[in-house]
Amino acid sequence: QVQLVESGGGLVEAGGSLRLSCIASGRTFYSYSMGWFRQAPGKEREFVAGIKSNAGLTEYGATAKGRFTISRDVAKNTMFLQMDTLEPEDTAVYSCAARWGEISSDYGQYHYWGQGTQVTVTV
Repeated sequence: QVQLVESGGGLVEAGGSLRLSCIASGRTFYSYSMGWFRQAPGKEREFVAGIKSNAGLTEYGATAKGRFTISRDVAKNTMFLQMDTLEPEDTAVYSCAARWGEISSDYGQYHYWGQGTQVTVTV
């Protein structure tokens, strides 16, 4: 019912910044919780940040808090992830996800997923 598409990934040097976008279609941003997850080779999927569409509440994973900022543009059905002070360890495929209800750090609770966008942080 909901389709998500990410963009904005690419190459960035360590210490740099990158801004990811996720556009939702099929329904509006409103009433969903949406989140960013990432997965690096050989590692499990990791919660990065989440945002509640209704209220704008946010949550961050430990690795992201203080460096990354999640935001939304409700009118454009778009969610953003501003990533600052990037480290090589941030290299991963970043995916946006959506679910009904509250923000969750458990990827299994999200119903809809984007295709992912590669973020590579060079040394």
